[in-house]
Formats: sequence, C-alpha cells, structure tokens
Amino acid sequence: MRKVSILGATGSIGQNTIDLIKRAPDEYDVVALTGARNIKQLAEDAKDLRADIAVTADPNLLGELRDALAGSGIEVAAGQQALVEAGARNADWVMSSIVGAAGLAPGLEALKQGASLALANKESMVCAGALVKATAKQNDAHVLPVDSEHSAVFQGLIGEDMKAVERIIITASGGAFRDWPMEKLAGATPAQAATHPNWDMGQRITIDSASMFNKALEVIETREFFEVLPDIIEVLVHPQSMIHALVGFNDGALMAHVGPPDMRHAIGFALHWPERRKLPVERLDLAALSQLTFRAPDETRWPALRLAREVMQAGGHTGAVFNAAKERALDHFIAEKIGFMQMAEVVEEVLTRLSAQSGLTNAEMTLDSVLEMDHLARKSADEIIAGT
Repeated sequence: MRKVSILGATGSIGQNTIDLIKRAPDEYDVVALTGARNIKQLAEDAKDLRADIAVTADPNLLGELRDALAGSGIEVAAGQQALVEAGARNADWVMSSIVGAAGLAPGLEALKQGASLALANKESMVCAGALVKATAKQNDAHVLPVDSEHSAVFQGLIGEDMKAVERIIITASGGAFRDWPMEKLAGATPAQAATHPNWDMGQRITIDSASMFNKALEVIETREFFEVLPDIIEVLVHPQSMIHALVGFNDGALMAHVGPPDMRHAIGFALHWPERRKLPVERLDLAALSQLTFRAPDETRWPALRLAREVMQAGGHTGAVFNAAKERALDHFIAEKIGFMQMAEVVEEVLTRLSAQSGLTNAEMTLDSVLEMDHLARKSADEIIAGT
C-alpha cells in the first residue's frame, strides 16, 4: 500500500483527490489529512479513510475537531506548525493543495522526506521555485504538476527533447468577466467575480480567474517548472476549457492536451505517475463540441499578465512579493475595501516600492528569506490600501 497525505483535503482539489482514493481504498494508506475551517468534512474524510492524523489550520477549531473525532483513534492537531509537521510525516505521495503561501513550508517538508509532491499549490513555485526544485533534488524526490495546464505541458513533453521546444501555450477560460464591457469592470462585485463559467472552484481562485491573476501565477509557474525562457510562454483565452495547454516544437508541430474540465484527470495522472491508469472522467465527443475558439488576452482588461512578465524578468524573490501583494489585494477586494481593477494597481505599486529592497533579486533563497519578503509585501499592500 502506498502511504499518501493530502494537505488541503477539504478544498476542491483535496476532495477530488479523496474521490480517486476512495475508489481504490485497498491501494492506499492515508497518513495525514489537513484542512482549514470545514471541520465536519475533515473529520468525515479522516474517519472514512482511516487517516493517522487530521489537522486544522485554525487553532481555535482544535476542540471542535477533537470532539468530531472522539473515539476514532485518529490523532488531531491544529495550527501552522502542525501543518508543517503533517507534511513531514512519512509518506510516498503528498498532495499539496493548501491555498496560498501557507502551502510552501509543508510541501518542502514532504520533499525532505523524499516523497513525490503533487503540487496544486502554485504559489510554492511562484514564490520559491528554485528552493522547491533544489529541495527535491537534494532528497531524490519528485515534484509533479497538478494544475491542469502544467499537467498538460508535462504530459506533452514526455519523451521529447526540451531543446526542440519552441513555444508553450497555456489556456485561460477568461473567468466571469471575459465578455464584460471594460467600463463595467471597475464596479464588479466579489459575488459576481466568484462565479466561474466552466470550473467549480473555491471563492479565491475563482476571483483570481476573473482577474487573470491565477493565470499570471501559472505563467510564472510554467517558467519555474519547465525552466524555459519567459518569452516562449504564451496565454490564449479559450472559453470552452477543453484544450488545457499546447507545446510547440521547432518543426512547427503543436501538441495539444484535450480533455474535459475535470481536475481528476491531472490529479489522477500525478497520483499514478509514471503509469497512466483509467480514470472516471468524461470521454469527449469531439463532434458534439462543434467548435473550439481562441483569442489573445487583452492586457488592458487583465494587467496581471503584464506584471507576470515583469516578475519573471526580475527573478529572485520578486515572485514572493507578487504573490503576497496579490493575496492581500484579494483579501481587501473580498472585504469590498477596493475595487476589482484596483487589485492590479495595488500589486504593481507594491512591486515598485519593494524593487529597490536589498536582496529582492540577488539574495540566496531560503524559506526564511521567502517568508520575510512575503511579510514585507503584505505590509506594503496594506499600507497602500490604507493610503499611507
């Protein structure tokens, strides 16, 4: 039996991972499940999967989790350090789907144990790609992409020579506002931004899809995962979300990954890698699809894409600053303290303010240095929004 842990078990990625594991329960020994505030779901899954430990990120909910698991024999814990310790437990395969920079430290601990890290936490590569890859190499561990776009690129590159790769194209649905008139965007509400036309995701990532900050993170992640030059990475708006990515080669060929908008494909590929196994996902009827459409993204509508290129050009700890500023801007938008289009303005201002920060681009990358830049960027974003 393979020992597996799921960090971020109560979110959409975690729940889809659990769905696959429950279909073959005799193949897996579940070590750790972690979640945030959905204690009922976390406890139910921990009991169903007979996990060794269940962890909530919120220390205030430890008592509720303990009560929910009373008599089960399942260990309980709470808080950020408990999440890190869950990542450090002996496992063969770890799903990292904790949202935001909080997922970095537990993922690094999993790699230190030599586990295969299925990475749905894109912020880890954006904030600390060099550190993640170095940790994996030092411990003979693997980092496997779970974002649908990066899984698609990963699959498209199997057996190929990276020297022959000329283009990498990742697609974007365009989110809730892809067809809105520009003049309406400033007044868009969090509730409107949190409704995705194709995917069933959490509030934060759905809003990031509408602003294209999610895609901006994925552009940076593509650079880090596949170690390609930034200028070969392209984004196309593809409203049907059927083609997840394309790899272009120096003979002019394009290899596309086509599949339904179902995260169990990318999760299942990472779970079974290097094998390819049957998955419970829809089989496409290409004739019924009728048409697939594409268009270039408008960077006036989605300035996050321009900022992503600037981050890649600057390198170093700039990704950590970008992500942290984005997270705080999103917090304030959800709280209705700033407008939809102001999120990119805040992020750009933070990047400008901290661009002269000592060590931003040149200092050695460590977990502490990444967390320090994360802190400075969040503080700067708060100051900008407060008008100080």
